[in-house]
Amino acid sequence: MKIAFLFAGQGSQAVGMGKDFYDKYECVKNIYDKFPEIRDLCFNGPAEVLNQTEYAQKAILLTSYALACLAKENNVEPEYVCGLSLGEYSALAFSNVWNIEDAIEIITNRGKIMQNALPLGTTKMAAVIGLDRNVILNTIKDVDGICEIANYNCTGQIVITGDNKGVDNAMPKLQASGAKRVLPLNVSGAFHSSLLVPASKELRVVLDRFTPNKPNYKVIYNVSGKEENGNINDLLERQICHSVYFEDTLKYLKDNGVDTFVEIGPGKTLSGFVRKTLTDVKSYCITDLESFDKTINELK
Repeated sequence: MKIAFLFAGQGSQAVGMGKDFYDKYECVKNIYDKFPEIRDLCFNGPAEVLNQTEYAQKAILLTSYALACLAKENNVEPEYVCGLSLGEYSALAFSNVWNIEDAIEIITNRGKIMQNALPLGTTKMAAVIGLDRNVILNTIKDVDGICEIANYNCTGQIVITGDNKGVDNAMPKLQASGAKRVLPLNVSGAFHSSLLVPASKELRVVLDRFTPNKPNYKVIYNVSGKEENGNINDLLERQICHSVYFEDTLKYLKDNGVDTFVEIGPGKTLSGFVRKTLTDVKSYCITDLESFDKTINELK
């Protein structure tokens, strides 16, 4: 058995996340208690604050890190780690690239930078269902406005990103090209687009305040969907304004012998991506006590 941990991305947050683990497991309690403001936001909300990028990112990172540490304490440990956008930071923190205090400081700044990167209401994202990536690329390349691919999530699901004009012009063209659905997403900006290049420069200033350690696990990076030997800060600077190759990540992991995928953190989005993209693998999630017990019992 070869295990990969997949760390949840933004949008998976929910009020109450982690509270059941906090009440039962000392190691989880100790991690949350280092950050009482984030702990209280995770457990009590309010949702309108938790859902803001500035707060959601650090809340998800802390929850995901705590659950991964609990899995490790119960002798379930990965060979590979990866995450969806924000989740990459959770993967790196769990891999001891930074300690959890530094990781929270970095992600707090990243959340603020992303929250403030673009004027509200000027940009958007949309999910394109059931259309090949090359057809999407050909369809959006000539639209009036800015429209790019943000996320290659899984087979049959790709997210576009850009300014209002570009995305609005692209949506009917994509439907005409054969998309089953094109769904606007409830997000605050055009993440993973060239519009965030200035934000990436701001983030780099933050990242360079910290010296990353060599990861304890093999990391698959968003910007390429494979392992990388380059400078981690270079990769993270690019990630914020670059397409996320998560479907490619899953295929790379399977090609390298991973047969067991464990989603870590709130929600079940990534394990859904596994099921849509891969066959002949096992997929689990650790999001609540029931799913934790099932996963640990089957993988120990």
